[in-house]
Amino acid sequence: MKNKLILFLGLFLASSVVALAQSDDISPARKQAIDSLALEKVKDLSKYIAIIGSKETQFSEANRVMDRAEELFAPGAEMGVSSINSNEIAYYKVRRYFERLMALNYDRVNITWYDIQYISDLERQPDGRYVGVITIFQRFEGTSIETGMNYKDTTKKDITIYVEKKQTQIAGRTIEFWDVMLGDVRVTETSA
Repeated sequence: MKNKLILFLGLFLASSVVALAQSDDISPARKQAIDSLALEKVKDLSKYIAIIGSKETQFSEANRVMDRAEELFAPGAEMGVSSINSNEIAYYKVRRYFERLMALNYDRVNITWYDIQYISDLERQPDGRYVGVITIFQRFEGTSIETGMNYKDTTKKDITIYVEKKQTQIAGRTIEFWDVMLGDVRVTETSA
């Protein structure tokens, strides 16, 4: 039964991505599919960040979500952190960013992303992969009931998107497909 399930999933994956893997050039139809996948991954990241940052999320669930969120990123990616109280922007490896987010000293944290859109088209790089940028606005609200402290800011962030051709083995066949990975999340602007 397990082998049948793996074979079914493999065939499903092959049929859904084989159309994306015919050449190194990205046709308009493929580009549209890749753009949709990139935006979907950014939206998934938004949901994961809200779950990790929520003080209502159990520790074990937050760790599970951190693992899932890390899978969205290219190795070595960093995320920027800013504050309206400082001009400095700090960058952390993705896992460390999530751990810091989970440990924030607020009783209630609410993080929402909005106005998610491409700001640069995919450009082919010499190594064969494509790179683009998606911009988002993040609204952060932290409340400490004991101290009465409320902190709010809105941050504009640029997320680097990497699109590269990958291969996988399915039922003994090598299948090529385009994959989307998130790169660095750079802070470009922070306001109250």
